[in-house]
Amino acid sequence: GPLLNGHWVLYYARLGFDVLTYKTVRSIERECYGLPNLQPVVTGPMTGREHELPASYEMQRSWAVSFGMPSKAPDVWRADVQWTRDCLAADKLLVVSVVGSVQPDWTISDLANDYAQCARWAVQSGADAVEANFSCPNVTTCDGQLYQQPEQAAVVAEQVRSAVGSVPFIAKIGNIRDREQAEQLLDRLCPLVDALAMTNSVATTVRAASGELLFDGQRRGICGWATLEASITQVRLFHTLLNDRTDRVALIGVGGVFSAGDLMRYLDVGAEAVHVATSIMTSPGVGLDIRSGFVAAQTR
Repeated sequence: GPLLNGHWVLYYARLGFDVLTYKTVRSIERECYGLPNLQPVVTGPMTGREHELPASYEMQRSWAVSFGMPSKAPDVWRADVQWTRDCLAADKLLVVSVVGSVQPDWTISDLANDYAQCARWAVQSGADAVEANFSCPNVTTCDGQLYQQPEQAAVVAEQVRSAVGSVPFIAKIGNIRDREQAEQLLDRLCPLVDALAMTNSVATTVRAASGELLFDGQRRGICGWATLEASITQVRLFHTLLNDRTDRVALIGVGGVFSAGDLMRYLDVGAEAVHVATSIMTSPGVGLDIRSGFVAAQTR
């Protein structure tokens, strides 16, 4: 989330993080959505069945996110990724997140080629791993919903795999509660990816105190503490399904981590790594707190 360029990556690398994901980039320049980009909300643990949430004037560890996957032009971000990798310590890993930029007349093959081009550029610029973003609830085009379309997701994943070769390849997916949908996605993606990152967010509409719906009534992804239980449940489901398969695919827990205890809950249900975003945007030192808490728990 917050690692918008090399300066942000290097800053958080000094704050206790070893695997750093460069925010999603494109093959074209794309402007950010208008304000508000971050809107705190009032909510308990989300299930994915919520119709709407009330906005809050104070941050309560959960917020609606509305950026729309903006991107600098390729020549800008490619140079910046290379500089970032050159500046990072050798024991730090740089992941670059990429997404295709669908055009009105494009086929799924066109979109797949666009994803692959971005992935290829990321590797050429020094990325240690590539994440293909198959889930963004804040865009209505298919690039933000690929995880819900297993066949099309596989077409894209195959092109990205070809582009990155042996470089580790992660697919970022959204909230999945249905076992059959999860199995279908695993059937298509497991032969192609090294890891799955979940859960992007849980989407719903947001209503202001004045009564009107924010974001022109469009659904927005809710990120932060509210998604913790839903994402842990999803990791558990995918871990169970993967235990019955021969494919070796790692799971990355995503959503609502604010403490070492939250981190360990993900590890306990099968995650091999955990992403954080909301907590480090509101409390940059949380990575050091999580690291010390995790180490303390392991030595008890």
